[in-house]
Amino acid sequence: MTTPPRLEIRNLRRHFEGLAVVDDVSLSVMPGQVTCLLGPSGCGKSTTLRMIAGVDMQDSGEIWVDGKLVCDTVFRIPPEGRSIGLMFQDFALFPHLSVAANVAFGLRGGVAANRARIEELLSKVDMLRHIDSYPHQLSGGEQQRVALARALAPRPRVMLMDEPFSGLDNRLRDDIRDQTLEVLKSEGTAVLLVTHEPAEAMRMADEIALMRRGKIVQRGAPYNIYNAPVDRAAAAFFSDINVINGQVQGALTDTPFGQFLTPGVPDGTKVEIVIRPQHLRIDFDRAGRGPNPTPQDGVPARGVVVRSRFLGGESLVEFRMDFDGSILKAQVPHVFLPKVGTALWLMIRRDRCFVFPQRAA
Repeated sequence: MTTPPRLEIRNLRRHFEGLAVVDDVSLSVMPGQVTCLLGPSGCGKSTTLRMIAGVDMQDSGEIWVDGKLVCDTVFRIPPEGRSIGLMFQDFALFPHLSVAANVAFGLRGGVAANRARIEELLSKVDMLRHIDSYPHQLSGGEQQRVALARALAPRPRVMLMDEPFSGLDNRLRDDIRDQTLEVLKSEGTAVLLVTHEPAEAMRMADEIALMRRGKIVQRGAPYNIYNAPVDRAAAAFFSDINVINGQVQGALTDTPFGQFLTPGVPDGTKVEIVIRPQHLRIDFDRAGRGPNPTPQDGVPARGVVVRSRFLGGESLVEFRMDFDGSILKAQVPHVFLPKVGTALWLMIRRDRCFVFPQRAA
């Protein structure tokens, strides 16, 4: 018998003042899986979470937990009966309660009756030594760990997380995220995480659902989403991009780097060839000596440096291309800061380029 998803939502819709904030969203999350709803602010991520949690009501669609209907437009289990935990940016710990009492808040019987469960969870999040402390005595990272323990105490089948780490500093954030994932997976909890940060989604998620204007536009493993974006906007959401504009003639498109094969695209179609800066290579071996094509990289193209910046682990160099005057950016490891006006030859990884129809103005 096939195991049903721990969480499944089917065709959820929500309108506010005639505007579709969530528009036909469907997805499923298996036990122990982390799925990330990723997208810009206002795309419908948090509204989707609120409907699943039961604090907002969908206009249409269904929510299922472990193969059982939780909510449609007629039947509705209240939030406290859904076995769904919540974690938000605001830790919302009770300041007058100890760590133990905060963790015990969602359990029946109080601290004494649930001491074993409280100690088990605080041990998992490395907070057992603070069991008798109060929230004001803890750092932000420690409060986040207590909030996680409290959310897990009643053994929810599903955990909803809305930007839960955004209040932490960058160095602490990675440690807390990794520890949180370890604890959630050990509990077999299905996790639906909302974030607008691609790096967080890539680090945490088993699957990413990319949202835009209320719709999921692409779903898949982080590697696949990053390396096979559905459109230019999807590619640009994960990193800076270069865009080379062209027009198809005879299944070929002229670019500064030679002709690109664009089979199946009608003649006259305007296209965008997208490549990330880390895949635009400066040809140091032939710098200033003219093109020497290779099968993989195609034709080198000459550009003149207009700006260079050191970013820490790498440098970003901007070029104005001789071919058409366009600006392209190259990401170079370590320190490389050529002077403005320096002419260099550039190569591209053709296997790392994406070709999309040109966007309407």
